Amino acid sequence: MRADAQRNRERLLAAARAAFARAGVETSLDDIARDANVGSGTLYRHFPTREALVAAVLDDRYEALAAEAARLQAEHSPGEALVAWLKLFVNHLMTYRGLAASVATVLHDETSPLYSACHAMRAAAYELVATAQRGGAVRDDIDASQVLHLAAGVAWAGEQSAADRAGVEHMLAVLMDGLLCNGRVPRPFG
Repeated sequence: MRADAQRNRERLLAAARAAFARAGVETSLDDIARDANVGSGTLYRHFPTREALVAAVLDDRYEALAAEAARLQAEHSPGEALVAWLKLFVNHLMTYRGLAASVATVLHDETSPLYSACHAMRAAAYELVATAQRGGAVRDDIDASQVLHLAAGVAWAGEQSAADRAGVEHMLAVLMDGLLCNGRVPRPFG
């Protein structure tokens, strides 16, 4: 990529991060281009769809979530690792208004740029759930995809009700009580 094209891409990503934080992921793409001091055509050359822009903004976060899953598995029991990671995942989804609904929508759409961007994160979640199930910590009648959808639902509900962090954590604890075999969220993560 030419240096000027790379600068434009970085300005677009910075403007998108700021706009998403201010107004959510459904903010106007034309406003993002204007904030980046580029034309709409430049935005669409770099990011042909809203999902492509959202995926690019979130790419490093998804890699960090995948790395955090590995760290948690190495340091905690399977149930504790899953609970701690799901808290991180829900907090990630609440970073930008509308993100939880966007992620839940594309979890099975292999043609979506957002689906591709969260591949490592999804794989990490699948491993966390499978490990917790093999260890007897999580019920075996649910799969990782369903767990991710439920966590996205908690984030969405928190966003829709304007719940504070404590309220969102309580909803997640109730969800985990239903997922864990012993029905109790492990401490100190609960």
